[in-house]
Amino acid sequence: MSETVRIEVRPDEGGTRLDALLCARIDGLSRARATEHLASGHVRLIAGAAKANTKLKPSLLVNKQHIFEIDVQPRQELSAEAQAIPLTIVYEDADLLVIDKPPGLVVHPAAGHEDGTLVNALLHHAPEMAAMKGKDAYRPGLVHRIDKDTSGLLVVSKNETAMKKLAALFALHNIERRYVAIVLGQLPQEKMTFRTLHGRHPTERKRFTGKVTEGKEAVTHVTVLARSALTTLVVCQLETGRSHQIRMHLAESGHPIAGDHLYGGVRPHPKTTRTMGDAVILATIKRQALHAYALGFQHPRTGRQLRMELPWPADLMDVARGLYGAENIALPPLSEDV
Repeated sequence: MSETVRIEVRPDEGGTRLDALLCARIDGLSRARATEHLASGHVRLIAGAAKANTKLKPSLLVNKQHIFEIDVQPRQELSAEAQAIPLTIVYEDADLLVIDKPPGLVVHPAAGHEDGTLVNALLHHAPEMAAMKGKDAYRPGLVHRIDKDTSGLLVVSKNETAMKKLAALFALHNIERRYVAIVLGQLPQEKMTFRTLHGRHPTERKRFTGKVTEGKEAVTHVTVLARSALTTLVVCQLETGRSHQIRMHLAESGHPIAGDHLYGGVRPHPKTTRTMGDAVILATIKRQALHAYALGFQHPRTGRQLRMELPWPADLMDVARGLYGAENIALPPLSEDV
């Protein structure tokens, strides 16, 4: 059943788009779902028409004419079916798989990506995982995720016992995770730690921010590997693993990941002799330059320590060689401190 919510717009919300306001004021309502509610007539403005791009004028707020009612519809349940999608498997046994996820592959079904995901591929490869669909029908076996346009290592459980034990390791931060990233600009120090809170951005609902007053702790350790005229090559080691954590921390430090459209990693670059080469190379990046190259954890059944590492993916390898030279792009193994 739907739930009717009444919203009275505050004076400080003048100028906000209505779809953005609904996301900010109703927990769990995405921008896409807010737009669907508006298009379907589930949002009523007490004095006037309600459209997604309706701007909330401060002059009207004085007379409290901007009062809305929204009939919040129940979220459509998603499920995943097996699909024959190729997988690159780094490690597999009876309890788990470790996948090298390519960029562009969504991890699990969601609005706008109902199929063609990693989960669909996993259910085809390991049909026994379907037994775990009862609790979360569109994320069986998943204990963590990486973003659609991030490449690299992802561990997946194949049974409930492995799922619970791996989830406990992640909850206690007993997982080794390293990423390599190409960021814009020059980081001011060779080693940095970002320690912030983590929460949804108040107006840009697809983004996350550390500039919140309440939220979970997010910690990322960053080490510089090499520098070029316009960029810095870094290794990021996660202490916690929040959504978009590395992307958020680097962007809010003023150094977004190259190619990351959501967090400002695509910028016009100064056309000088010193920077021209970098600018040309950066223009070839087709996705965020972020790769999960190392993963270490204790096996949930045997207790054996597993450590896996990947080389550069081909698309980012070409970019990194052009920016830093082949001799400067070796990725430090998990056995080596950064």
